[in-house]
Amino acid sequence: MLKRFVCTLLSAGLSLFAANGTAQIQINPLPESKPIVPITIGSHELSAADAGAWLDGLFPYALRKNNLAGAVVVVVKDGQILVSKGYGYADVAAKKSVNPASTLFRPGSISKTFLWTAVMQLVEQGKLNLDGDINQYLDFAIPPRDGKPITLRDLMTHTAGFEETAKNLFSGDVALPMSNETWLKEWVPARVFPAGEVSAYSNYGAALAGYIVQRVSGQPFDEYIEQHIFQPLGMQHATFRQPLPTTLKADMAQSYASATTPPKPFELVIPDVAGGMSVSGEDMARFMIAQLQNGHYDNVQILRPETAKQMHEFTHYAIPGLLPIALGFYHMDRNGQTIIGHAGDTELFHSNMMLFLQQNVGVFVSVDGDKDGGLRRQLLDGFTDRYFPALPQLPQPTLATAREHGALLVGRYVSSRASFDNFLSLGNLVQAQVRMAADGTLITPSFKDLAGEPRHWREVKPFIWLDDVSGSHLGALMQNGKPRWISVDEASPVAVWIPVTGWNSAAWNLPLLFASLLVFLLTALLWPIASVVRRRCGKPFALQNPARRWYRWSRVAAIVSLLFAAGWWFVVMRFDDSAANANDRFDVTLRLIQLVGVLAVIGTFAAVMNAFHAWHERGGWWRKLNSAALVLACFAMIWFAFSLHLLNLHLNY
Repeated sequence: MLKRFVCTLLSAGLSLFAANGTAQIQINPLPESKPIVPITIGSHELSAADAGAWLDGLFPYALRKNNLAGAVVVVVKDGQILVSKGYGYADVAAKKSVNPASTLFRPGSISKTFLWTAVMQLVEQGKLNLDGDINQYLDFAIPPRDGKPITLRDLMTHTAGFEETAKNLFSGDVALPMSNETWLKEWVPARVFPAGEVSAYSNYGAALAGYIVQRVSGQPFDEYIEQHIFQPLGMQHATFRQPLPTTLKADMAQSYASATTPPKPFELVIPDVAGGMSVSGEDMARFMIAQLQNGHYDNVQILRPETAKQMHEFTHYAIPGLLPIALGFYHMDRNGQTIIGHAGDTELFHSNMMLFLQQNVGVFVSVDGDKDGGLRRQLLDGFTDRYFPALPQLPQPTLATAREHGALLVGRYVSSRASFDNFLSLGNLVQAQVRMAADGTLITPSFKDLAGEPRHWREVKPFIWLDDVSGSHLGALMQNGKPRWISVDEASPVAVWIPVTGWNSAAWNLPLLFASLLVFLLTALLWPIASVVRRRCGKPFALQNPARRWYRWSRVAAIVSLLFAAGWWFVVMRFDDSAANANDRFDVTLRLIQLVGVLAVIGTFAAVMNAFHAWHERGGWWRKLNSAALVLACFAMIWFAFSLHLLNLHLNY
C-alpha cells in the first residue's frame, strides 16, 4: 500500500509539471548567515562592556606596578572596533592622556607586517616571485651559500640564513644619518645557515625586502605604503617617515623609559621598513580588520582574498609539533585557536598584534616604557583564556621514552639569532642549558616562565615536551640520533637553539676565561706588592738581566691583557647605548681596544721568555708555577681574541 501511494504521488507530480511546462520555477535562497562559532563552556561573551571592564581591571594596575607611562589597547571583532582604550599619559608632564584614535605609538617590528603586505601586493601583480633569487631585484649582490640563493619566501619566514646584525640600527641624531639603502649596502652579514632551513629572525632580511619593494614599485617605500595601504584603509595617523611629519608630531606619545623619568628623544630606526612605523591604536584596528577579512575593508581591497589566505595559511615549521610561521605573520596559537600576528620592540615601546582567525577578532597593544613588565603576555594569555578557553581535555600521559629521549637533549645550546663572525659572538658564551631532573623531566634555566622560574618539561609525544603550567611545548628536530636543534613554542617561528660543539662550550670556556683573568689580576697586583716587601725587608732583587727584563715585561703583558678584557667589558655594558646607534666614535673605541689586544698578543712572547728563564735558571717553585700560569693565561687570551673575533679587521656587527 505504501509503495502504491508513493508512486501515485510521483505520477501526479510529473503530470502537473508536464501540464505547466512553460511555468518558471523561482528559487529563493535563504539569506547567507554567519558561520556558527561554537562557544566554549565557561567562556565570557566577547562584548564591548565585558572586554572594556576586563581591560580596565588589568591595565591601570599594571602601569602603576611597572612604572609605565602609557599604553593603548584596541580590540576588533567582525569588521568593527569593539573596544578602544588609552591608559596613562602620552605626555606625563602635561598630563596629556593617551587617545587611542590619534596618539602615535611605535609598534617596532609589527611594521614588518605592512612590509610583507606590500610584498604580496606586488606578488599578485606578477612583479615579484616568492621563490626566485632575490638578486634579480637588487642592484648589489647577495652571495649564495651552498649553491642556494635567497628567495622572498626565505625572507618572509626568516630562513635566509643571515647572522644577527646590530650596528647602526638606531640613530641618536635629529635626522637620519643614512637611508635603508645605504644601511643595506654598508655590508652584507655573513650567511651562516643554508637558505630555507634554519629559523633565525633577521632585520637585515626584512630591510632587503623593503628595498626590493622600493625598486620594483619605483616609489620610495614610505610613499608606496601611504598610497597602497594607509590611504585605502583611511589610516590618517600612521607613517613610516622619520623624523615625523609636522602634522603628526603633536600626536606622538613621548618616549619614556619609565613614568617617573624625563622623556627621551624620538627613536630613529635606520632600517625603517623593518621597524620605523608610528601609528595610532585605531589605525592599527583598520589594518587588523583588513587582514581578518582577507584584504577587504569597507569598499577597498588591499589584497585579493586568495593572496591574503596564502599569507595566513602558509606554514613553515622549524620543528614539527611546535608553532610555525606563516608568510610574515608568526603563530601564537593557544587553547585550540589559530592566532597569527607579530610582536614589536623598540628601545622604549613594546607592542603586540594578535589575529584570532577563527573568531574574526584582533587585538593590538602598545606599551610606552623600556620594559612591558610581562603585560603583553598577560594580555594574550588572559584574553584567550577568558573569551576562548580550551576545551576540557584529558591530561596527556608522560611517554615511557621520556628519560631516554631527554638524555639526548641534555647539554648547551646557542641561539640561531646570534652573530658568529664578529665580536657580538661574545654573547654566545651565554648559552641555554637543558638539564634532567631526577624524575626524568627536563629543566631549562634559560627558558623561564612569567615568574622568572626555570620551566619543567615532560615528554608527551616523541621529542615533544610539555610545560603543564603554561601549556607551552619544547621540541627537538632529530638527525642521526642527535638533536639538530631545539626550540619552544614562543620562539619556534623565528628562532631555534643549536647544540654547542665542544670547542665552543661555555662549560669550559667560561672557567678558563675567569681563571685567566684571575692570573692576570694576581700577577699585576703582586708585582708592586713584592717590590715593596723586598725593599722593607732589605732584600735585593735576585734576578739579573735578561731574566729581570723579561720578568718585568711579562708583568706589563698581564696588565695589558687586563686592559683588553676591561675594554670588552665596557663594550658589553655600553652596547645598548652606543653600539646599536649610528656612532663613529664607538668605532674609534673598538679600534683602541683592538690595539690594546694586539699589544697583549705581542706580550705573550714576554711571558714565554720569562717562563723559559724561570725553568732554566735556579729559583724557587713559586716563580716556576706563576710563570707557567701566566703563559697559559696569555695563550687563553689569544684563543678568546680569535675565536670570538675580537681582533677582526672589519668593524661590522
